Amino acid sequence: MTSDRLQRFHDRLSLPLIAAPMFLVSGVELMVAACRNGVIGGFPTVNCRSPEQLDGWLTDIATRLRQHEDHTGRKAAPLCPNLIVHRSNARLEQDLAVLLEHKPEIVITSVGSPAPVLKPLHDAGSLVLADVASIRHAERAAAAGADGLVLLTAGAGGQTGWLNPFAFVRAVRAFYDGIIVLAGGISDGRALHAAEVLGCNLGYMGTKFIATRESMADERHKQMLVDSSADDILLTTAFTGLQTSMLKPSIVAAGLDPDDLPARGAIDIGKDIDVGAREVRPKRWRDIWSGGHSTSGVSGVMAVDDLVAATVAEYRAARER
Repeated sequence: MTSDRLQRFHDRLSLPLIAAPMFLVSGVELMVAACRNGVIGGFPTVNCRSPEQLDGWLTDIATRLRQHEDHTGRKAAPLCPNLIVHRSNARLEQDLAVLLEHKPEIVITSVGSPAPVLKPLHDAGSLVLADVASIRHAERAAAAGADGLVLLTAGAGGQTGWLNPFAFVRAVRAFYDGIIVLAGGISDGRALHAAEVLGCNLGYMGTKFIATRESMADERHKQMLVDSSADDILLTTAFTGLQTSMLKPSIVAAGLDPDDLPARGAIDIGKDIDVGAREVRPKRWRDIWSGGHSTSGVSGVMAVDDLVAATVAEYRAARER
């Protein structure tokens, strides 16, 4: 973690790691557990039902982390809300207003250019990391003034990129000297160290945090990750119109054939669709689950304390070698 912009957090992190913001997974308990263990805690603001609930979450998390700091004398890692900046987010302005009031130290922008929100967030003292899935989008976010780029690479869970992480990181590092975060396939401390060697400042870990006791994920989702491997991950545009990594067993459980899905973005959860000669009503989004290639590294459902401790040990051993 060498970027000057990250130096303010150096003594507060046990790992150069962000617990990735995950839809319907990242909540208060997971954020508190990650941050007090020295891992930057990311969560999508849309996981809250309303701007009012977002305000409540931020207040609750801040209060609990202050109590932890008072008790242990150790300052927690930063919280990192994830703001969807696409025009489809009807709550963008309201959620942004809540963030500006709370002044989070880091904000991640997703699904669009960070340009419209950069100045107000910078004025509030926030570092802004923009997630990008192509070199063109990385160039645009860098030109707009983003403090960092989250590179969505092949293997990340949920909505993801398709570029090889080695090629993507090196291509971006050739023109960008800001913070680079690698998202996709980081399942342990050795992989995290490898990301640093490649030229990254931080890594995302998402899938293994789904399978923690503190995550909001359905218990069946957690167990499915334990029982699955990277071979059970399907990259598809059928559900969102965007490249998304999904767990095949959950698609099967919804009554669909992973090998014969409808066209790009055709599945509207909750509505009947034609599959061959029959109609299928897929279950809600919360019953069709995501996962990344690091699913192969999920061996059990763990407490965040134990997951971070194991990752720290792996990371330190890799650095010593």
